[in-house]
Amino acid sequence: MRLKTLEIKGFKSFANETVIHFNADVIGIVGPNGSGKSNIVDAIRWVLGEQKSKELRLDQMTSVIFNGTKKRKASGVAQVSMTFENTRNLLPTEYQTVTVSRMLYRTGESEYRLNGVACRLKDITSLFLDTGIGSNSYAIIALGMVDDILADKEDARRKMFEQAAGVSKYKVRKRETLAKLKSATEDLDRVEDLLHEIDNNLKTLEKQAKRTKRYFELKEEYKQASTQLSLIKVAELKERHKAVSSQLQQEEDRYRQLEVDTRTLEAQLEAERKTNLDKEKVLSDRQRELNNLIGLVRNAENDLRLQEQRQQFVTQNKSKLAGDITNAQIRLQQLEQEIAQYREELTAEKRVEARLELELTAAEEALNKIKDSHSSLKTELDAIVGRQQQAERAVFELEKQKAVHFNQHDNLRQELEKIQLDTQMRRDEIGKLEVETKTIEAEERKVSGRLETLELQEENRQKELQKTEALLEEISARMTRINRELDARRNEYKLTKNMIDNLEGYPESIRF
Repeated sequence: MRLKTLEIKGFKSFANETVIHFNADVIGIVGPNGSGKSNIVDAIRWVLGEQKSKELRLDQMTSVIFNGTKKRKASGVAQVSMTFENTRNLLPTEYQTVTVSRMLYRTGESEYRLNGVACRLKDITSLFLDTGIGSNSYAIIALGMVDDILADKEDARRKMFEQAAGVSKYKVRKRETLAKLKSATEDLDRVEDLLHEIDNNLKTLEKQAKRTKRYFELKEEYKQASTQLSLIKVAELKERHKAVSSQLQQEEDRYRQLEVDTRTLEAQLEAERKTNLDKEKVLSDRQRELNNLIGLVRNAENDLRLQEQRQQFVTQNKSKLAGDITNAQIRLQQLEQEIAQYREELTAEKRVEARLELELTAAEEALNKIKDSHSSLKTELDAIVGRQQQAERAVFELEKQKAVHFNQHDNLRQELEKIQLDTQMRRDEIGKLEVETKTIEAEERKVSGRLETLELQEENRQKELQKTEALLEEISARMTRINRELDARRNEYKLTKNMIDNLEGYPESIRF
């Protein structure tokens, strides 16, 4: 037996499908650190049925599936296949080439295959049992196993010698045989318990057979006695049937009389209902009128409150506008005083301007005369020009303020006229509201009087309605009591007749 090929796909670092051919010239696999040499050993142990993730240097078994990289997505299944040449027939199978495969899906499902056919892990273990090849076999040396053998950790040397001598397979068979013997012993114990239970059941069945025989004897005696008793009961029931028939005839006559009384009472009840409906119609009309009047009263009250609020608002606005008018008049007087002051200042500035113009004329004349001394007088001329510009700017500012004050005075006068017009309109509205309020109060007094009258009428009608309802309830109670008595008589008659017709209460032999 010789390893031919090893196919790995999606297992640990083998993302692509990798096939390693173990020809006659292959004596080992070499490579740098991290190239995946140990992963090949893990793949061989995994495909041979290794179930411990710790032995494969993993935290969980699903980690054997390629988890992906930045440029490659993760794989959905890990698959490893080993192909052996069975030319010497060391494996107990008729095939010359044996392929063992194991697949693990990311969903957790696992699958073993033998030459492409699904099988169990036990089948693969049994196939390689006598060859010394397995997931924990020392034919496959993983990292750390040499140290374990040298240190004899957990009897590692003993296990290796047993595998080399071919003793391990007999130990496995011994464990399986002992397990089967233990199961057979437990089955024998259960058989003894069943036999003991059957013996107890046999005694119980003998007692039940005797009781059954006695039961049939008593049943025959009971059949004869029940026949005689049935004949006696039939005679008694016939006499009772005659008495019940006569009583039923009397009850039917009484029922017909009650039906006549009921129809009479129903006619009276219908008349009362009609009267009650007429009264309810009148009551609904009165109630509708009452609701309309109440609605009018409420609307009037709402209008009254609204008018009071409007009157209060007008009063507040009136007082506020009076204060505004007073403030505006005071402000107007102040502005008039400021305007008079600005006019005086403007007159003074104009005088200054005239004086400056005279000085400028004199200076120009002096300038024509003293052109030779221009450099010495230029400074004085610049100062005079500056004073003139300042005077012009002051005049411009005074004229601008004058225009602003005139505009403010016009605005205040227009606002005052508007406030006086609004005040007059508010006074007219207050007069109208006072007239409307008096009218609404008069209508409210009239409606209150009509409302009291309607309430008295409604109270009298409610009393009459209560009397009519009490009489109606009394009539309904009498009708209910009569119907109950009639139903009871009918049920009694039907029950008795049904018992006589069906021979209820008698044994099956009498019925037959």
